Amino acid sequence: MLQNSDGMAKSAYLSVSEFTDQIKQLLENAFPPVAIEGEISNYRPSSSGHIYFSLKDDKAVIQAVLFKYKSNLPFVPKDGMTVRIKGKLSVYPQRGSYQIIVDSMEQAGTGDILAMLEERKRRLAMEGLFDEENKRPLPFFPTTVGVVTSPTGAALRDIMQIMKRRNPAISIIIFPCAVQGAEAAPQIVRCIQTANAYHMADVLIVGRGGGSIEDLLPFSDEQVVRAVAASEIPVVSAVGHEIDWALSDFAADKRAPTPSAGAELCTPLLSDVIETIARLKKDLCDNMKARTEKARLLMNQFSAESLEMKFRAIEQPYLTRLDDAKDDLLTNMTDKCAAYKQRIQNAVLQLEAADPKAILARGYSMVYDKATGAVIRSAEGLRDGQLLEIQPHEGRITAEVRV
Repeated sequence: MLQNSDGMAKSAYLSVSEFTDQIKQLLENAFPPVAIEGEISNYRPSSSGHIYFSLKDDKAVIQAVLFKYKSNLPFVPKDGMTVRIKGKLSVYPQRGSYQIIVDSMEQAGTGDILAMLEERKRRLAMEGLFDEENKRPLPFFPTTVGVVTSPTGAALRDIMQIMKRRNPAISIIIFPCAVQGAEAAPQIVRCIQTANAYHMADVLIVGRGGGSIEDLLPFSDEQVVRAVAASEIPVVSAVGHEIDWALSDFAADKRAPTPSAGAELCTPLLSDVIETIARLKKDLCDNMKARTEKARLLMNQFSAESLEMKFRAIEQPYLTRLDDAKDDLLTNMTDKCAAYKQRIQNAVLQLEAADPKAILARGYSMVYDKATGAVIRSAEGLRDGQLLEIQPHEGRITAEVRV
């Protein structure tokens, strides 16, 4: 076996990769999954979607990597942000360094804050502050837009630029307030209440630019949420970036992902408004012309001659019905009169046939007992010398019975 100058066999030497593999196995097997809190520095997202950064405190630094399939975070990491990570120690042989392979990451204190926000969200939702039926539509064409935000922030500049570009006819009233820190929430509430008390705007944009979850906390303050929900002026909540959220988003009448988007929601394009007005004006004029022409055509039909003809056409059927009814009535009355006349004549004949005078006129006579006036109907019972009175058709005859 060959030896070198220090007496060691050449086969006893390890290659760099062999030695690094031993370190890798030793370290990775010696450390279970770890949980570390530190400050992000040297934040480097790669084109592949992986995120490389250092995690440090005031005395030490360690490298870390968050692979693409784990990088769906509820916040945007950045240098200087304090985070809590969970992962596993790993050796990176190509650089001869160790690093943390990150499984999960959250902002320091975020877990407690999120739990607090979720509890507050549930409680306020139970009160009905987030109910959809309480939300009002934004005005189609506001004359004045109120902006509740920091007077020095980039959010205000973006809002004003967008509104002036889209529709310079709309006025802007700025309600300056702090947007982070202990004084922010009371100032935001006061601005919303002032705008409502004096009816200073047609719609309010309440928001700020992006920031950490701690920075956005004033917009989740309970008093701010209640002020947004109670506002008589429609409110657009425009807090942070698209991935950010605050409880004011749920209480507002409309949620915008960014302050710029909030400005677009509240500001219709002046060119679109002018085009819409022109189209509606044309439609209105066309409709009025069509109705006027139709009325003119109808009026042309109402000349004296045409009116008389129309009246005659309406009147004639009724006149015909009247004539027919009159003829039927006269016919019925004539028939009934003839029938009654015949009945009367028959009755007269019957009465005449039964009249005693008529019978006497035919040669008959009536015989009475002169003493009693009784009608003698039979010769039986007459006595000799009895006086009778005979009544022919005319005159009276006295006779004496001879037996």
